[in-house]
Amino acid sequence: MSYNSSGGKGFGFSGFTMPKRNPSNVSLHAVPPPPSQMNAVPPPNPGLSKQGYSTMNAITQNAIGGTWGTLGKKRAKTEDEYFDEDDEPPTPALAYIPAPGSPTNEANSSRANEEEEDPLDAYMAGLEKQAAKDMKVSKENAVSGKGDAGRGTRGDIDEMDDEESYYKYMEDNPLQTADDGSDVEIEYDEDGNPIAPPKKKFIDPLPPIDHSEIQYEPFEKNFYTPHEDIEKLEQHQVEELKKNLGVKISGPDPPKPVSSFGHLGFDEQLMKAIRKSEYTQPTPVQAAGIPAALSGRDLIGIARTGSGKTAAFLWPLLVHIMDQKELAPGDGPIGLILAPTRELAQQIYMEAKKFGKVYNIRCVCCYGGGSKWEQSKALEGGAEIVVGTPGRVIDLVKCKATNLQRVTYLVLDEADRMFDMGFEPQVRSICSHVRPERQALLFSATFPRRVERLARDALHDPVRVQHGAAGEASKLVKQRVTIFNKPEEKWPWLLENLVDFLSSGSVLIFVTKKLEAEQTAANLGVQQYDALLLHGDLEQADRNKVITAFKRQESNILVATDVAARGLDIPHIRTVVNYTVARDIDTHTHRVGRTGRAGVPGTAHTLLSRDRDKDFAGHLLRNLEGVQQEVPEELMQLAMQSTWFRKSRFKKGKGKNLNIGGCGLGYKERPGLPAYNDEVSLTASVEKTVEKAGGPATDRLASLKQAFRSQYNQFTASSDHSWEQTRPVLQPGVNAPANANTDKTERLRKSGKKSRWE
Repeated sequence: MSYNSSGGKGFGFSGFTMPKRNPSNVSLHAVPPPPSQMNAVPPPNPGLSKQGYSTMNAITQNAIGGTWGTLGKKRAKTEDEYFDEDDEPPTPALAYIPAPGSPTNEANSSRANEEEEDPLDAYMAGLEKQAAKDMKVSKENAVSGKGDAGRGTRGDIDEMDDEESYYKYMEDNPLQTADDGSDVEIEYDEDGNPIAPPKKKFIDPLPPIDHSEIQYEPFEKNFYTPHEDIEKLEQHQVEELKKNLGVKISGPDPPKPVSSFGHLGFDEQLMKAIRKSEYTQPTPVQAAGIPAALSGRDLIGIARTGSGKTAAFLWPLLVHIMDQKELAPGDGPIGLILAPTRELAQQIYMEAKKFGKVYNIRCVCCYGGGSKWEQSKALEGGAEIVVGTPGRVIDLVKCKATNLQRVTYLVLDEADRMFDMGFEPQVRSICSHVRPERQALLFSATFPRRVERLARDALHDPVRVQHGAAGEASKLVKQRVTIFNKPEEKWPWLLENLVDFLSSGSVLIFVTKKLEAEQTAANLGVQQYDALLLHGDLEQADRNKVITAFKRQESNILVATDVAARGLDIPHIRTVVNYTVARDIDTHTHRVGRTGRAGVPGTAHTLLSRDRDKDFAGHLLRNLEGVQQEVPEELMQLAMQSTWFRKSRFKKGKGKNLNIGGCGLGYKERPGLPAYNDEVSLTASVEKTVEKAGGPATDRLASLKQAFRSQYNQFTASSDHSWEQTRPVLQPGVNAPANANTDKTERLRKSGKKSRWE
């Protein structure tokens, strides 16, 4: 819509009428007026309206006259230029660069700086400044003691719940979350079976620590006051008591053993729990070890399996803890108990939890295979007693879930097993992190001297309590040995006697390898026997289910490897069957010790193969002799086939046999030759040997012996006895017996015996 000069409305292009102008007066090349006349009113343009729009007549006139072409026309492109235009990008126009120092350059610079600052970056920078300011204020409030009261916050809402703390722990410990193996890439063999990734078996020990830089609080270790009845005992009465208990006590000034729980001075609460656990009187290791532990002495306890070692170090630990102040937030345990296996750690944990409830003492079990986060949360809540394996304890200390600064009571249970498993550096590092003046106790059923020397480095003037011989099986276990010609004969024997074994109680069948355990359990299942399976490759949750089911007697048969040989305390096991022999005699001792516990007799059957187990037969024979049990003649014959046993069998307390019969150095008896007998003459024995086993070598040996004998037969006894007159005559009753002056020759003649020269 446009307005004409007369004030009326006109329409163009689509019916609008425009005022007519003279198109010849239109000029597109008009020169603008000088600047002095810019503010003057321009003259009316015949081709433009008042508002500046081109009129219809002007457009038509321009189209007819062709004056629009003078504005410039684009040249038509050739065929080559048309196709080359797509291939070559157009050349960009050069940008205008203002001169340095010019107003345009300064304006462009200030504008660029304003455009580079992103609003989002500016907002985030402000948030960071505010966060730093809030952090500074919170630290000042914490120092001044204002805390949450100054901010007006609620602790029940602001505290992290379990899920939030779990995520925070995962964020703070990114390197500790790879133990579950969920992110490990699984490889498969040619049959499609998954290949287990290699596991890092060595655990880095704890770094060394300087105890001089740490200020420890003093604590009391001695809580034992000898009972008046024990104090009155004379030395010979003490020795008689040791003999009756069957213990050996050594060390600097050891305390006297006791014979009753009343001599230990426990309070009524603990005595009630002890009576509830069906303890009537202390076992030998408890009678000799608890007084030493209550006295604050370091202790080495060597006793048979099932002799009450766990209670021997737990009861003094409870008394030790109750004398110290309560744990503050962030404090570590007071008592630390290390065990080599998960099963033994759980076993000790259950006992500690049972007796710890008497004094409301908290206990935490830390072992590999369990949730590290759950164990860390339990330690954060505070625990006076920690039972764990060395590897997991080191991991928890490294991730600062706990610390060992308050540990004053250290126990190494089955210490020899931890050293044999290669945990010596780890155990030593844990011992070095505990304060030097702590109380340390080491218990085990077997204690080789090599391991004992290593363990003594962690103790100070220890008292050694030994019940029976080290590595000796319990006398309550009746051991029976069965020898088979072929290993295949063991299975029919097991099926034939299994019903008889189950009639007296549960049965524990030990094998050496995991594959053998799986096959044995599967074969028992085929024979309609519900057997449980336990071996080292099972997950920890599955192990716990199997042990719990066996303890509840949901199944009375358990097939297990040596992972169940230590620490498994199940009273209703009456029979142990060593289907395949153990790797060493110490493991065999622990296997046998799964029965015959707490004074209840048991039976252990060991199945030997004549062609495979002759070397182990010698160790087993000595083990039976150590507990004074009958040794089968068949076992003796099998053991004598072993070279090491045959050579070492006759070295104990026996001198070298006289070289009678011409057997020189390096002589070996031949099979078929009888031993020399004093009652039979040498000639007769040689003649009998020649008749029995002839041959040129035998005839030559006999002839040589006869020739040497004939050389000495030419000597005869002298008939001159005048030399007897030169002997001094002894007075009877003065310097000789009454018959001392009797002539020896006369006495020989009266007795009818001949001189050796006659």
